[in-house]
Amino acid sequence: MYKPAAMETPAMLNDPVLDPPRGPRPQVSAFFDEDSHTLSYVVREPEGPACAILDPVLDFDYASGRTGYRSAEAIARHVEAAGLRVEWIIETHVHADHLTAAPWLKARLGGKIAIGEHIGLVQATFGRIFNEGPEFATDGSQFDHLFRDGERYRIGALEALALHTPGHTPACMTHVIGDAAFVGDTLFMPDAGSARADFPGGDARTLFRSIRRVLSLPPETRLFMCHDYAPGGREIRWETTVAEQRASNIHVRDGMDEEGFVRLREARDATLAMPRLIIPSLQVNMKAGALPPPEANGTRYLKVPLDRL
Repeated sequence: MYKPAAMETPAMLNDPVLDPPRGPRPQVSAFFDEDSHTLSYVVREPEGPACAILDPVLDFDYASGRTGYRSAEAIARHVEAAGLRVEWIIETHVHADHLTAAPWLKARLGGKIAIGEHIGLVQATFGRIFNEGPEFATDGSQFDHLFRDGERYRIGALEALALHTPGHTPACMTHVIGDAAFVGDTLFMPDAGSARADFPGGDARTLFRSIRRVLSLPPETRLFMCHDYAPGGREIRWETTVAEQRASNIHVRDGMDEEGFVRLREARDATLAMPRLIIPSLQVNMKAGALPPPEANGTRYLKVPLDRL
């Protein structure tokens, strides 16, 4: 049985988003990875070459240990065909269900790899679990940039805002870019609800408050999911709005209070199995996608901690 380790959850701003970004409406292209049910995005300014990539996937077959770049190649070809300039490669959080392709895309396309500033909390916890040793920095220095809560930045002509939205993990961020918000695992489509909150550093009460913060954005704000599992066998979907979530999300629609959400979320989490790729994903993603160095025989190895997760 998975029991999350005790871990301090960082303080967050519970205030609504009073001044969301303005300016041009970004163009958003989605890329769906069927193996991990992950959505990656290219977000570009409407009249110009600047873009950002969010949550790219490195193909990984656990049974054989083979990596591949089919998913990342689709993103790279899209960027190159459109003549875009990558300014950011953004991770909404340290993913537990897929490995990131951020370093591969940076080497090919450029851009800065960025994540939320509370990445150090995740690194400290899993650095101990994987026995990374004192040489493993737990200050986020493996990344090119660490976003602060409330930080404003640009993608060409696009205005963007980084919001700390913990609960699924302590380092989760939502990125509001123009009229679009990329919520990571904080929210799912309305018929799927919300993400689990039982990982180390996760907390259902904190997740509820983060979600309500996201849902304080203007009703017409487009929300883009990081995952979709097609409940009931429907087609894959990844875009919704604040208004739609507030009206019909099965976990957090208007009228659901914090106590009710916490009871629902904790009961649901108690039934969930561990993500299939959590062990390789965390080892790689907490290091900004860096794979382990080759050993004396030229082969890279990942660890499997026994009886820890």
